[in-house]
Amino acid sequence: MPTTSRLALTLALFAAVPMAGCSLTPIAIPDEEFKEQAAQRLERIAEVRTPVNGTLTLHDAIARAVNYNLDQRVEMYETALRSAELGAANAAMLPNLVANAAQTNRDSPLGSSSYNLVNNTQNFGYSTSQDQRVRTADMAFSWNILDFGLSYVRAQQSADKVLIAQENRRRVMHKLIEELRTAYWRAYTAETMRDRLHALEVRVSAALSSNRKQADDLTTSPITAITYRRELIEIRRILLDLQRDLASAKHQLAALINERPDAKFKLAPPKAGSAPGFASTKADALIAIAMEKRPELREISYRRRINGQELDAALLEMLPGIQLYAGTNADSNSYLLHEHWVSWGAKASWNVIRLFQYPARRNVIEAQDAALAQRDLALTMAIMTQIHVSLSRISVIDREKKTARAYSDTQHELLGYMRAEFKADKISEQTLLREELNDAVGRIRALLAEANLQSAYAALQAAVGIDPPDYSVALPPLDVAGNAAAWRPKLIRTSTND
Repeated sequence: MPTTSRLALTLALFAAVPMAGCSLTPIAIPDEEFKEQAAQRLERIAEVRTPVNGTLTLHDAIARAVNYNLDQRVEMYETALRSAELGAANAAMLPNLVANAAQTNRDSPLGSSSYNLVNNTQNFGYSTSQDQRVRTADMAFSWNILDFGLSYVRAQQSADKVLIAQENRRRVMHKLIEELRTAYWRAYTAETMRDRLHALEVRVSAALSSNRKQADDLTTSPITAITYRRELIEIRRILLDLQRDLASAKHQLAALINERPDAKFKLAPPKAGSAPGFASTKADALIAIAMEKRPELREISYRRRINGQELDAALLEMLPGIQLYAGTNADSNSYLLHEHWVSWGAKASWNVIRLFQYPARRNVIEAQDAALAQRDLALTMAIMTQIHVSLSRISVIDREKKTARAYSDTQHELLGYMRAEFKADKISEQTLLREELNDAVGRIRALLAEANLQSAYAALQAAVGIDPPDYSVALPPLDVAGNAAAWRPKLIRTSTND
């Protein structure tokens, strides 16, 4: 092919490259794909749920929350992710083994000549030492000592991130148990008092109808009728307030144990029991334990260690890099004396600019460490405050519980006499209704006081960082579909328009 033709073809090819480019435009996900993802989400929720069979106890509820709660499982998968990253960091320390293969073609032989600088003449005519079609291959083993050191530091940091994920899981578990204890007691209160509150509301509605009829028939004075109606409406308002406060308790409990919000299950009466052993420990002793056990403090310690390892990495990057390599090579060029050979050697490289960058990086790392240290100090003070507040809260709520219990017992005793008086026609139904309401309110407040006390115990346990007992036994496992590998959402990819 003439030289001008080859040049024209080359220019045409280069001119066609920009024209072949693609322009990017926003592409919305189709509605059909959104519908498919919505169906997958609902199916997934059903697959990772183990329904409650029979009566649920407080111990079983905590066990289900620790093992099945979705927030808790998110932390489990975060820990698994950090472990996978640690595996990748360990693999990054391995040396490189690279294989290459290529084929080169020419439309004309690679010819050349040489020029004699002594007599200013051409030595000989054009010659070639390469075939028009050449195939090459090589496999090289290389190991950079500096990269190995940096990879080792990064692997140490990844290992600390695994430990941070574990501490985050502990923190979520402590908060989860605290919320579950409160939700269980409130749900049990709602379940226990539901029928009684409903019966009182029915009686109030009937009394209101009777009151209006009496007012219409003029069998009683208007002032007396309206006053009685006002008291009945006030009683209904109190009943509705109580029902509103307790209406969502069971839904919240169901969410914590990874059950459907509308699931139907019974709750066993929780045992009030005595105060846990740590609740009677002095504040100074609890603070000393918290300084060792709190997940947030442990996380800061790991982050400071990661930051210190970053300083080691900055020091390593200042050093010259030494790369050792060895490999086997093959070349199909027929002009070569040896078509196969082995090569080895070493290379050294040094980025001198790193020496000037190091002071700035060191300042950043030291500033980060100072910020973490200050955060550690602030968190220490916050934890000390939490423990003192929790102990004070337990003391106050314990007295409130005893007072609420005494009020409930006294009101229940009074209600017995009021019912006898009503049967003897000595008091009105209005008076009896008021005492019935007071008895129900007293009972609910006594149960809620116990719920608040249990929540205060759990809050103190979380403030100290004491891990709860093992709740991972005697539970049905999740379905196979609940495993991570059993469900993978389809990757959402972008596309381009030519």
